[in-house]
Amino acid sequence: MIRVQIPATTANMGPGFDTLGMALKLFNIVEMEETRAGLQIDVEGDGAEKIPRDPGNIVYIAALRVFKHTGYEPRGLRIKIINNIPVARGLGSSASAIVGGLLAANILSGNRLGEKALINLATEIEGHPDNVAPALVGGIVVSAQADGEVKYSKIEPPAKLKCIVAIPDFVLPTKLAREVLPQSVSLSDAVYNIGRTALLVTALMKQDFTLLATAMDDRIHQPYRANLVPGMKRVFAAAKLAGARGISLSGAGPTLIAFCDHNTDLIASVMKDTFLQSGIKARVLELEPNPVGAIALEVMK
Repeated sequence: MIRVQIPATTANMGPGFDTLGMALKLFNIVEMEETRAGLQIDVEGDGAEKIPRDPGNIVYIAALRVFKHTGYEPRGLRIKIINNIPVARGLGSSASAIVGGLLAANILSGNRLGEKALINLATEIEGHPDNVAPALVGGIVVSAQADGEVKYSKIEPPAKLKCIVAIPDFVLPTKLAREVLPQSVSLSDAVYNIGRTALLVTALMKQDFTLLATAMDDRIHQPYRANLVPGMKRVFAAAKLAGARGISLSGAGPTLIAFCDHNTDLIASVMKDTFLQSGIKARVLELEPNPVGAIALEVMK
């Protein structure tokens, strides 16, 4: 039996649309073992009722990609998913499922695919690498698709960085969050985001938190998605007043994530209370960056 642990992720980090992501210390577990015949999928945990238990399950779909590439043909398969990452909230639940399926299937079939091949497969399934890359390798990952593959580089998260995530009590499918985005942006908005993305990467590498308030600003996606998350602008402002170094939508939302190095309890309380003022109940967690990515916890054949 193969048992793997996959971290949650936060993507975009403000201006780095589809190119930046960071792994967080909140984990899903995927178990996989070969059986004599058939397919059995069990799911437990957060949002378990929303996750398919048939061949449409994304963990199974990802596993099939590996088996196709490696030529491995299991007689049957049992998959168990222990879900701790909220579904459709902007914390990489689908990326976790994809990476979990790929990694477990790769181990089951003899570890024939390397890290780069797994990231390319994950990106083919997900459509973009910003969540799947940090879910697999951990840390902060800068990525881009070029020449039919993913080019990526990992940055170690700053040691003192803390993340406060406010998870609203409603789902926001990524498809809907993408539909509200414009097909093109102005030159000035493009330059605005290019400068801030470069500044954000520099700030994280140098561990200069004073730059984050400016570096995490965005004009490419967050202004268009704000109407999908009631109270978002007010939470942004309140978190910064409480001491957050920077704040952004986590992925496509609706979760908001504040980066901080002090006042964590106050920031968490303020984010939750400000959401409530807009009629939105939110669960608040303090999470740390996860530097190591997906790992095998148990391998028994």
